[in-house]
Amino acid sequence: MNIRKTATCRQQQARQVSIAISCICLLLVSCGVATAQMGVPRGGSPLYSSKPYEPSAPNGLPAALKQVGIDQKLNQQLPADATFKDETGAVVKLGNYFGKRPIVMSLVYYDCPMLCTQILNGMIASFKTLSLKPGEDFDVVSISFDSRETPALAAAKKNVYVNYLPETKRAGANNGWHFLTGDDENIKRITDAVGFRYRFDQATKQFAHASAIYVVTPEGKLSHYFYGIEYAPRDLRLALVEASQNKIGSAVDQLMLYCYHYDPSTGRYGAVVLNIVRLGGLVTLICIGFMFLLLRRWNATRIHVQAGGAT
Repeated sequence: MNIRKTATCRQQQARQVSIAISCICLLLVSCGVATAQMGVPRGGSPLYSSKPYEPSAPNGLPAALKQVGIDQKLNQQLPADATFKDETGAVVKLGNYFGKRPIVMSLVYYDCPMLCTQILNGMIASFKTLSLKPGEDFDVVSISFDSRETPALAAAKKNVYVNYLPETKRAGANNGWHFLTGDDENIKRITDAVGFRYRFDQATKQFAHASAIYVVTPEGKLSHYFYGIEYAPRDLRLALVEASQNKIGSAVDQLMLYCYHYDPSTGRYGAVVLNIVRLGGLVTLICIGFMFLLLRRWNATRIHVQAGGAT
């Protein structure tokens, strides 16, 4: 009687494990489909394009914005010999910041009353959440495209934004976030390399421009564009890990990069359905193998108990 009860109990446990594994597999598939749907591009903007600008293409924008936008130039080498002044007034070359870590770069002007402030605010919001630290895991370079601006203005802007960061990140940001100013010639070299098109509006006495930040490899090549004024910390982290050729980040980041790929048309990371299905299949096989070994062990235990009872 005890042997029968033991065998029945084992069988019930085996069925429960099998049902649980089946539920896990279904959950993995459901999550994969849902994640893939979340990664589908949702529209775009005429200010941002992965293709070269075509003046004849109608875009329905106001006159002040018709020559404004961002043309993606992925893998473009930035001019290392372009000369600027940093916030201390020292003359620096853009290449001074290459060769160490990936770079988050922004093109703004410091006296901007609206959009540039929002870009910098968006960077700060993302940096606060990131576990990666500016000045340690990556550098930040903000370049003014207004040649009238001075290092003193750049220094004031840097002081404001570095102090927005948590205290644990301020020291690194103070050394690793550079606010640059320059002349028209060098500004044009960097804006042309990035594909950043802007114009001065005489009516408002302000610059009309689009908003984005750029991730640059340690070698000085453009690797990612992130549009708008809000930059998802997950996407920015994955871009920095990818730009560094996996020299920063963790094993979890490698798994994320397997399931998510950067989409230049949207400037975001989206789910790769095939890779998620493959990963789900691998997990399913592992679960089945584990269940097989577990059932085999239970079966051996049951036979051993029966043999002991027979003697």
